[in-house]
Amino acid sequence: MSPTKRALSAMTMLTAIVAVPAQAQEIENKEFDGFYVGGSFGLGAQSNDRNESVIFDTDRDGAFNNSVRTVSGADAFSPGFCNGAANGNAPNAGCANDKDDIDYYIRAGADKQYGNFVVGFLVDAGRSESTDSVTAFSTTPASYTLTRQLDYSIGARGRVGYTPGGVLFYATGGVSYAKIDNSFTTTNGANSFTDNGKTDSFGWSAGGGAEAKVTNNITMGLEYLYTRYTDDDYVVNVGPGTAGATNPFLLVSGGTDMKRSDPNFDQHSVRLTAALRF
Repeated sequence: MSPTKRALSAMTMLTAIVAVPAQAQEIENKEFDGFYVGGSFGLGAQSNDRNESVIFDTDRDGAFNNSVRTVSGADAFSPGFCNGAANGNAPNAGCANDKDDIDYYIRAGADKQYGNFVVGFLVDAGRSESTDSVTAFSTTPASYTLTRQLDYSIGARGRVGYTPGGVLFYATGGVSYAKIDNSFTTTNGANSFTDNGKTDSFGWSAGGGAEAKVTNNITMGLEYLYTRYTDDDYVVNVGPGTAGATNPFLLVSGGTDMKRSDPNFDQHSVRLTAALRF
């Protein structure tokens, strides 16, 4: 079963649980008050990153505003770019779509209920299996693919909600930190390539959800979360390798730096949550 089908199946089960009237569950404690620990499992999907490209710094002055040119002055990357991982060394081979996949987190938090209103906070930590790629094609021909994935992430969020009793509807938002696992592949066998691998990224999250008491101390819920990480520190350094002096990457300063044009790594996540309340 695919990750998407697994997540949808879990969400269907949750809907059935929440649909059962609280009275039928014989729940005495319908309040959302106190500490809890739990986890979440769901599907992570990325924002549509159309028109993303790779940008270049040929004079290595730190400004990625240059074009890589051949000896004749032609644009060495005139074949263009694609949103995804290259299937070959030219655009006509196509690109594989970015992979949306499962995510899984552990969480802990506390709530305080005032009448029908609830305020609280939570922290969570985990990872997503989704990957995000962009590819540049040169006239050589050759392909250059940059891929990123969350190694792990940590979030701290506040939340406010309303409960009519036994079910909590809430909004949530806060800050996030991620260690992003970056990788680079190319069909260019002449130049040398080095990169800075994993990078640190900070961002923010916002969303909302519903949480229902299934026993006096156990809740299950469904949550949507949008997260944006600022990810502009990953750079690939292109060196001579075995390439000659007329190689387009080497003409200006003996080397070129490249990175993705989009500095943001955005994710949408729909999660099934569960918690043990104390």
